[in-house]
Amino acid sequence: MSARGRSYRYVGPVELKAAVRPGSGGCRISSTADFAGWIAGRSAAELAEPFTFVIGLDGVLRLTPRRSEHVACAGGEMVLSAGEIGFVHEADRWAVSEVSNQSTGYCPDVTSWPEVARALDAVGLGRPSGFTYEVVFRRCPGCQERNVVREDDFVCVFCGSALPKTWNVDPAA
Repeated sequence: MSARGRSYRYVGPVELKAAVRPGSGGCRISSTADFAGWIAGRSAAELAEPFTFVIGLDGVLRLTPRRSEHVACAGGEMVLSAGEIGFVHEADRWAVSEVSNQSTGYCPDVTSWPEVARALDAVGLGRPSGFTYEVVFRRCPGCQERNVVREDDFVCVFCGSALPKTWNVDPAA
């Protein structure tokens, strides 16, 4: 774990990470002005659905269109959190309308929320008190497949083995 919190390596398909170009990545949003400039360039269609986000190891929010891969948004680097995020303009300010840790490439634990909250607070965005949709990821100790745990059913959908109660997706972590 870093001083800030656990960091997450990309654990998704290797071909997606191999396609990431050096120096690429999502738009860095480290201030209210950064966000204002970025959001002003979004179309109504884009604003109608969530965006892909990561929180880099520097604690900064990075954003890309929803259909972007998280590893591309992160420029291939490790992250403190990743998921999807939606925004709404209300009372003359922007706020987060929805936010999840849904990233099958990084599979961040639900405990990564404080990193997201810090990054959103730094930008001055209104936000919920936690993920509005939490995804529980686990790696099966039997077949090594990544799983999404639904309804507290900690059983591997691939082989039927019991899944651990604690996050274990990255064997190197």
